[in-house]
Amino acid sequence: MSGFDEHALAEWQAAIGRQEKLEQRLEVQSLRRFALATGSSPDVEKAMPALGHWAFFLPDAGDGALGEDGHPRRGGFLPAITLPRRMFAAADIRFEAPLLLGEVAEQVSTITSVTPKSGRSGDLVFVEVERRLGQQGRTRIVETQSYVYRDDGPPTPMPEPAGPDAASRTHGEVWQPGPVNLFRFSAATFNSHRIHYDSDYATRVEGYPALVVHGPFTAARLAGFAERRGALARFAFRAQVPLFLGQPIHLQDGDEGEVRAVRCDGATAMTAKLSYA
Repeated sequence: MSGFDEHALAEWQAAIGRQEKLEQRLEVQSLRRFALATGSSPDVEKAMPALGHWAFFLPDAGDGALGEDGHPRRGGFLPAITLPRRMFAAADIRFEAPLLLGEVAEQVSTITSVTPKSGRSGDLVFVEVERRLGQQGRTRIVETQSYVYRDDGPPTPMPEPAGPDAASRTHGEVWQPGPVNLFRFSAATFNSHRIHYDSDYATRVEGYPALVVHGPFTAARLAGFAERRGALARFAFRAQVPLFLGQPIHLQDGDEGEVRAVRCDGATAMTAKLSYA
């Protein structure tokens, strides 16, 4: 594995098994803001918005604990991996019981793996975290999140629209978030990563052609698209290529038990496998 010495790898992998336990009362207004930011009904007392559990247990680093990119500085619960770019790459979510609004919940997070790999863009490190959200002695949601750390890499070109392609002719919907939508989602999830609101930073430092649409924002919209057929029992998504401000995103059905977000150039940006309760 190029780029990492054995000492660094051993230090990062020593985090496997590390746990973090948090308690929080699940307030209605936090969930309502998340629903409004994701285009769901604000009547959250009646129906939980898609992936609404992401409105709770948000990061709470102070200003002095943030890095240049807006993420919390390395270290703390997650291992202090030195690769400069960190992304939320995938999640596998099981909905085992409804959340109880107004009641205290506990979230137990456990680092389950730290895996170095080599990819086309260079060295990568994948970190998996299992998060169990419970109330009144019962597990409500189990989510395994996957983060990827990578090198800077070359600048990312703006996707070129492919014209009237298959993405625009299939059943589904077109979603084109604007800058206010990106800001509202960042605010509702307390996500301070600058690629979602600071255009100069996103283009000059991280090499993107425009502001980046949050992966979790796309996942929430895909889950909402899927929930029109019924309540989800499981939703497992994986981000494949980035999505950018100012371009349409096609939310559509894929293979059986699958939905996807397709970019204007026809590339599949995110796939999600699902099952219904």
